[in-house]
Amino acid sequence: MELVFVGLGLNDDKGITVKGLEETRTADAIFMETYTSRMPDFSMPRFEQATGRKVQLIKRQDLEEDNGKVILQAAKAGKAVFLVPGDPFIATTHVTLRIDAEKAGIKTRVVHGISIMSAIVSLSGLHNYKFGKTVTVPFADNFSETPYNVIAQNKKLGLHTLCLLDLRAAENRYLTINEGLKLLLEVEAKKNLGIITAATPALGLARAGGDNPVLKADFVEKLVNYDFGQPPFSLIIPGDMHFMEVDALIAFAGAPAEFKRLSR
Repeated sequence: MELVFVGLGLNDDKGITVKGLEETRTADAIFMETYTSRMPDFSMPRFEQATGRKVQLIKRQDLEEDNGKVILQAAKAGKAVFLVPGDPFIATTHVTLRIDAEKAGIKTRVVHGISIMSAIVSLSGLHNYKFGKTVTVPFADNFSETPYNVIAQNKKLGLHTLCLLDLRAAENRYLTINEGLKLLLEVEAKKNLGIITAATPALGLARAGGDNPVLKADFVEKLVNYDFGQPPFSLIIPGDMHFMEVDALIAFAGAPAEFKRLSR
């Protein structure tokens, strides 16, 4: 009776750790969800060949409506592995399943994977300890002012904001960086607090974890029209920046020289 949550990393079937691979190879049942994040280069046939095991795909309703019943039943009968993009409990919400497993007397363990939270720091050069609360920017048909308010709160403290952009994998819909910025600008037009303006510095990231991620920093008026290619996407609104952070954005993300005046 054991349920092991295994992080897959960010881009493909090669992002899983050696430990995660070993746990998968020795499981009695293996499940995977693909609705919380897109892994552009993940190959199920290649992964199943590497593990020598068949993987059962899990839909959102299997967890949210059926409370993960199929996974818990498998864990009660032996060792079940649940594969999750990124790190199992960083940018996704599977805590309820783990709590239910523990309540049912099922031992749980976590094998961590690369998360967007760490990848954005590694790629951009922004300082990890200067990130404030993370927020998700939803699609326009479900939009709220919460992302704008979170960015405002973080900025007041001089902190950076990682904005995760909404997705609906079943519909093959992914909110783009451009759309996310436009939605935030619409809130700015109503509130007029100077939080997200044409002159606000921002950083967009596409396909983190892949061989050729796209990382671009610029002022919003330029970034809102930048072509980042295919998803997944993330958006960062910097707070107060150290001169080394500015130098990193210029070197790694093609930020304009005007960013020099932003350092504090």
